[in-house]
Amino acid sequence: MRPSSRDIEQTAADWLARCDAGACTDAERAALDAWLAQDSAHKVAWLRLQAAWSEAGRLRALAAGRPEGATVRPAPAPGDDRRARMLAALQPRPRPRRDSRRRWLHFTAAAALAACALLIGWTLRPAPPVAASVYASSLGQVRNFTLADGSHAILSSDSRIEVRLQPHARDITLVRGEAIFEVAKDPGRPFTVAAAGYRAIAVGTRYGVRRDAANLRVVVTEGTVRLESTAPGPSAHPALLLPAGSVALVRGGGVLVRSLALAQAQDLLDWPSGMLAFRDAPLSEVAAEFNRYNARKLVVADDAAAALRIGGSFRWDNEDGFVRLLEAGFPVRAEASADRIVLHSR
Repeated sequence: MRPSSRDIEQTAADWLARCDAGACTDAERAALDAWLAQDSAHKVAWLRLQAAWSEAGRLRALAAGRPEGATVRPAPAPGDDRRARMLAALQPRPRPRRDSRRRWLHFTAAAALAACALLIGWTLRPAPPVAASVYASSLGQVRNFTLADGSHAILSSDSRIEVRLQPHARDITLVRGEAIFEVAKDPGRPFTVAAAGYRAIAVGTRYGVRRDAANLRVVVTEGTVRLESTAPGPSAHPALLLPAGSVALVRGGGVLVRSLALAQAQDLLDWPSGMLAFRDAPLSEVAAEFNRYNARKLVVADDAAAALRIGGSFRWDNEDGFVRLLEAGFPVRAEASADRIVLHSR
């Protein structure tokens, strides 16, 4: 079983704490070089940790009144403390939260009052279709919504869902993009997310659904989700039960299901914290993922660069830092302009 990104960062911190303290022997240095060569995710974690540790020292120098260019190492500490400080330097800075929850609470309260009015006027005639509540995010924006049933929907960049809550069903349509659903338990009202000819159904769980131009992905990190096709007749695929740690990919009319360690599945849904996680992914795929969040696009110029394998976790709002890491650790040369960064192999 492959280690999670957090495990890799902790191993990199162990190595850097030892080498930063000047205690690395030649044999240990050789062992470090071998570990870095095993996986691109090891190299990425090492480079990110070096950069973050160096930046932490620079900030301490500025705070102490030293010139910015001065070489400063953080104060010595025992091994465990030094390792903990290095890992802390990797933690993303808090992002300012947009104060949108109050506005949406008023909106959902109004929707609840409207639902009560419908129930009061209920007759023996068939009820009219329930109007959809629409939730959306713009490019580069992650939004967290509380639905009227107590569930939470976290929308990724440029995403849109339509929600219809009924007495015996909770129906959500993922129109575009990606969303994580933290489902309030209600066994009498299944929570159904429909997208691209499939339904992902749960009664109380946490899972993510992503819709691309031709693909659908479902990642389950808590509980169990039933994935079923909405195609009529014999062309429908059999329903699948997806326990926590499952990743289902619908592509080209087929469904591929993988079982991951829970930490690895959680990495795939780490984008609300500002992080994107990759495991031995081609640079073309990594660039496309960054482009989902940023107006300034990464353009891979040639096949050799597109085929480079990348692993590790990166902030999606820090394209410049990602490109600097590429140039430092991979055979890549970047040309930057106002609206794009072109990546060439070298």
